[in-house]
Amino acid sequence: MSVATAIVRLGELADSPPVARLSAAFAAAGRELALVGGPVRDAFLDREVSDLDFATSATPDEISAIVAPISEARWDVGREFGTIAARIAGRQVEITTYRADSYDSTSRKPVVAFGSSLEEDLARRDFTINSMALRLPERALVDPWGGLDDLLARTITTPGPPEVSFGDDPLRMLRAARFTSQLGFTVAEPTVQAMRDLAQRLEIVSVERISDELSKLLRTDDPVPGIRLLVETGIAQLVLPEVPALKLEIDEHAHHKDVYEHSLTVLEQAIELEKSRGHEPDLVLRLAALLHDIGKPATRKIEAGGVVTFHHHDVVGGKLAGRRLKALRFDNDTVAAVSRLIELHLRFFGYTDGAWTDSAVRRYVRDAGELLERLHILTRADVTTRNRKKADRLSFAYDDLEERIAQIAEAEGIAAVRPDLDGEQIMAILGLKPGREVGEAYRFLLELRLDEGPLGPEEAEKRLRSWWAAR
Repeated sequence: MSVATAIVRLGELADSPPVARLSAAFAAAGRELALVGGPVRDAFLDREVSDLDFATSATPDEISAIVAPISEARWDVGREFGTIAARIAGRQVEITTYRADSYDSTSRKPVVAFGSSLEEDLARRDFTINSMALRLPERALVDPWGGLDDLLARTITTPGPPEVSFGDDPLRMLRAARFTSQLGFTVAEPTVQAMRDLAQRLEIVSVERISDELSKLLRTDDPVPGIRLLVETGIAQLVLPEVPALKLEIDEHAHHKDVYEHSLTVLEQAIELEKSRGHEPDLVLRLAALLHDIGKPATRKIEAGGVVTFHHHDVVGGKLAGRRLKALRFDNDTVAAVSRLIELHLRFFGYTDGAWTDSAVRRYVRDAGELLERLHILTRADVTTRNRKKADRLSFAYDDLEERIAQIAEAEGIAAVRPDLDGEQIMAILGLKPGREVGEAYRFLLELRLDEGPLGPEEAEKRLRSWWAAR
């Protein structure tokens, strides 16, 4: 996008109802106001502007008083940090008093201090491309750190020395990786070196902030460049050590494919399939794709003849992923789903060894449960062989499996595999009270359902009574 076009776009943004109303209100109150950071950057990149962030010379109390007459709602989302949020003309905005924070070398959080100028505020921001502002209402671009030049060069670097910036807030190193993927930019070499040198500083950052940044990175259109940067700088060794551990030593007599590169390719292919099948960015799927082989380092063996094996790496990998994601404080549902996908990711490969029975197909669906569509994508993405015949054979086999699942689902309602009789009916037929025996009877009927398909209530009752009598 040309600079001239971007200036026009910024002008259109300044004319939009929420920005115009704020601009007029702050000017009438005699207080400075500027659109800052992401909205200015994205206008130059021809990206959708989602957030409207402003910096001002007004204090938090003054901000509240100025926006009160023109807003539909207000929130003191971070008054102690100088931030007031409001909804104006249907858009949420955040307005923050100029900041000039200071940091302690052992602190996870800055000591908040309000600044006296826009330039001072921009100097404390993470990267030069986010250190630009549009003064309002005069619409003057303020770019004291050369952010526009870095945008045009597609370069990520910090205002001032990177070691100072990363020393102040180590999370910015993870942000650099995220912007690498999000924008397709390259991090300047001095900035990369500072990431290597200061990686250990991340130990003072809260786990929640780290996992939030990792999640944002994985949700980008192309997370791989950011992941490579984290591995290259040693940061991944601290926050997600299972990923660099995939760089297994390749014995000169026992060559096998590079598990690290394979995992990144699986992630890329999963994202392509995710898009082609009409899904939004799926953190669970992407975590599973990245981590699906992390059980290999622990299970790697060189057998007779130099064959490399990784027996049960699916089960081991599921457990390792669960532990890592719990340590990163991901929610329980995400932890369970990622672990289960990794445990199941090899299940399909038995399908090509011989025709599965309908019972085997039902069990595949039952075991995947709500993760079935994600398992479809992960399993397809896991095929990275350069042997075209082998890749086509696996693809056709999975096409066949999905078709069979659809056929059985249409005929039997396989999407929710349940016995023909529920717990209440089992208790009534056998004269039981709630307890272990009811569970055993339920599992017996479920196995019948999986083996033979729907039996109907009468046949199910007959089989249940026969099983109970023999038991």
